[in-house]
Amino acid sequence: MDKHVILHRIPKEAEGTYYTIAFPVPGGLERISVSYSYKRLSGGWGRPSRNLSVVDLGLLDAGKRFLGWSGSARSMVFVGPYASTSGYLMKEIEPGQWHIIVGAYKVPDGGLDVRYEIEYTPKSPRWLAGDPHVHSSASDGQHDAAALAKKAHDAGLDFIALANHNNFAENLHLPVVPGITLLPAVEWTHYRGHMNFYGVSMPFHNSFVANSDEEMLSLVAYAREKGGLVSVNHPKCTLCPYLWDSGSTFDLIEVWNGPMRKVNSDAIAWWHTQLMDGRKLPLIGGSDYHRDLSPVRIAHPVTKVFSVSPAADDILDAIAHGHSYVTASVGGIAPDLRCGSAMMGDSVAWREDLELSVSASGLQPGVQVKLVTSGGAAAVWNRFSGGVFHTRTPVLSSWRFAYLVAVRVVFGRQFVRAITNPIYFDH
Repeated sequence: MDKHVILHRIPKEAEGTYYTIAFPVPGGLERISVSYSYKRLSGGWGRPSRNLSVVDLGLLDAGKRFLGWSGSARSMVFVGPYASTSGYLMKEIEPGQWHIIVGAYKVPDGGLDVRYEIEYTPKSPRWLAGDPHVHSSASDGQHDAAALAKKAHDAGLDFIALANHNNFAENLHLPVVPGITLLPAVEWTHYRGHMNFYGVSMPFHNSFVANSDEEMLSLVAYAREKGGLVSVNHPKCTLCPYLWDSGSTFDLIEVWNGPMRKVNSDAIAWWHTQLMDGRKLPLIGGSDYHRDLSPVRIAHPVTKVFSVSPAADDILDAIAHGHSYVTASVGGIAPDLRCGSAMMGDSVAWREDLELSVSASGLQPGVQVKLVTSGGAAAVWNRFSGGVFHTRTPVLSSWRFAYLVAVRVVFGRQFVRAITNPIYFDH
């Protein structure tokens, strides 16, 4: 069921009263929309009338809890856990009998026919665009959390992570902004390297301070015990590279930080060596945005995540499994790599008939799409029709992983414009 229609007649004697109409709500929904229409002016063609009809609207959930009221100002309202019409609560949609609040403000003689249409939007996986590395005024950024959320929403993002330096105070009171998910995060900022701790409001037992490898490992272990996901940030940055001896501290590698440049190319190469060593490490990319009027811009680059919902836990779970890719902007190149039912980040048991499905959209002249494997670059494509590309290629027995890179060639130099997580082949 994706739609439910109620044809309701308001009697004249109900004028000036409030009452409710029940409607069914199934399980597994992410959003409910309620729209309504009626004849606002009595009379007909050639017979104008000053008799104005007014019907107000509100909603109650399955427990008859008040969700919101819009009077006659809106002909459609919606409710969901991640976004709702202004004036209506954001909440999980519980199945059962919900209720429309009817406000029979002005009703003509003889009554008024009202058509209510309820649309049900089920939960379903989708691609979400996010910037998992931005800074607010809680550390050294220009804007507070609410302003950043609005900037992110206006930029077309679905989520951001406020990864402030060595403090988590803001995580304890993140604003609720319809249409944008704020991931709790802290950028652990140390003289020997930076790491983002995702998904934990308070990732430190006491403070961020660590003066030895043992203290660092203890600090990271505590964050992981709390359910944190650890990313090593800009590992090849010339100002603050990753210098710790241990390579087991992180679950992700931020290979793309801010504008594409040599430090990011070096980070991608380092990530590739980790894959060659047998590690299955998802990549991630974020702007490291701090302030306006800077070459570093929010939503450049963007991490696109295939998530079952916009909930923070679902987004982080998708990131942890590598169900994502990094692209230069919200509308940037969209690569896709599949092997049967497996997608980027998944592992597949190798067999002789395996094929990769390679796709990309948003391609422009001068762009190359490369299939990179454990054996090196297996294929390069540079001819596309209408900016879209699709092909299939067999998986060789020697491959342990494969991923896609889209590069733009400028004066003989290659600049990465998109990169996917690998599909792994287990032998």
